[in-house]
Amino acid sequence: MLKYDAILFDVDGTLIDSAPGIINTLQEVFDTMGVDTTGLDLRRYLGPPLRRSFGEHFTENEKIEKATELYRASYAVKGSHECQAYPGAAEMLGRLKAAGLTLCTATSKPTRVVTPILEEKGLASYFDFIGGASMDESRDTKTEVVRYVLQQPVMQGKRVLMVGDRNDDMRGAADCGLDAAGALYGYGSREELEPFHPVLYASSCQDLADQLLG
Repeated sequence: MLKYDAILFDVDGTLIDSAPGIINTLQEVFDTMGVDTTGLDLRRYLGPPLRRSFGEHFTENEKIEKATELYRASYAVKGSHECQAYPGAAEMLGRLKAAGLTLCTATSKPTRVVTPILEEKGLASYFDFIGGASMDESRDTKTEVVRYVLQQPVMQGKRVLMVGDRNDDMRGAADCGLDAAGALYGYGSREELEPFHPVLYASSCQDLADQLLG
């Protein structure tokens, strides 16, 4: 018997390698707003909410919102297409779905941003619910997103596992009383995830499916 009835998936760094599009768009926004990124590792911003990342560079809320708007406008046109599903992602989701698991996303990307990306990469149809952040600040942290997904009718009475690659994912799971699994093929590291004591670590999408179904 499977230990879980439902799996929540982070998207960036867990299902989709979206680094090129995110980094290119961040660079464009920082250039536009006069931020010198020399020596700045933009990969650190793969995963966390946009407003928090921009908040490291701008103190005024107006500038944070402007940066967020610039990012989203550009990302919709270019960056959102500069990504690829991880090898075996579709097969993994298909295996989990066939085993009777309920599958949902819990991503810091807004729902209306992530849905067309999942559709373009052939992954959207595997999900019972695509959960993401709101466009405004009302649902902007991973904890708030996870809580929102858990409130959906399809999730009631389920034993739930959160799968992600960054400490935000682990923290969101912990805040909501969920077990978490670490995707080591993503953007985080074992050292980043270890403090949250994931129930398992996966080296690939296939490895994740093998462990969940094993």
